[in-house]
Amino acid sequence: MTTPIERLRNKVTKEVLWLYILRLLEERPMYAYELKEHIRKTFNFEPATVSSYVVLYKLEKDGYVTAEWQESETGKPARKYYKLTPKGEELLKEGIEFLEETLKKLKGT
Repeated sequence: MTTPIERLRNKVTKEVLWLYILRLLEERPMYAYELKEHIRKTFNFEPATVSSYVVLYKLEKDGYVTAEWQESETGKPARKYYKLTPKGEELLKEGIEFLEETLKKLKGT
């Protein structure tokens, strides 16, 4: 049986995976596997590979990110790089503001 804190961690990581992805794309364009690795290193959790792709697809479909295939200079297969759009920047800002407001309320400040 999971504890309340384990359920909270699970929800705050999996349910808002889009927020972590947008935050990383704010730094620079990345391909899907690279994003997954950066989430693990930066935020200390590892999303399921399928989840990452599903979230990226939805973000692209809704106009929060764009994607562009780039050929490798080393002969490796082309990779699909995702880039944050202005609409995605606004969504990231709104998501962070919502979380900050929620934390203020929880802290009573």
